[in-house]
Amino acid sequence: MKYIAIDLGLKRIGLAYSAHKDIVSPLAAVERKNRNQASSDVKKVIEEWEADAVVVGIPLGGSSEDEMRRRVAHFMNLIDFKGEVFYQDESRSSLEAENMMKGEIKYIRDGRVDSLSAMIILQRYLKTLKS
Repeated sequence: MKYIAIDLGLKRIGLAYSAHKDIVSPLAAVERKNRNQASSDVKKVIEEWEADAVVVGIPLGGSSEDEMRRRVAHFMNLIDFKGEVFYQDESRSSLEAENMMKGEIKYIRDGRVDSLSAMIILQRYLKTLKS
């Protein structure tokens, strides 16, 4: 099964890919100018990588979970993705990604942290499949 992970942000959308349960690769993030452009760009990535499923990071259990599920559902409708969509807790994934970048030129907002966050989200999801 081929997966694309999405870390949906207001400025950038982090993306990661896996076709094997033990290997997850960050992809180039999508700069978000508006929702139509962003959904079109993400749809191209999903099609290019021939993803069977999408894993989207959301803050599970928090007060914003319902609102984020609505936003994600709306975004996925714009993409018109026919495969399965799974949700994975994204708690602290951005902090973990920033820690992975320590020593790099930090705080350059080029999407690397966003895509590393998507990679962490997908790794967490794939780990739940193994248990």
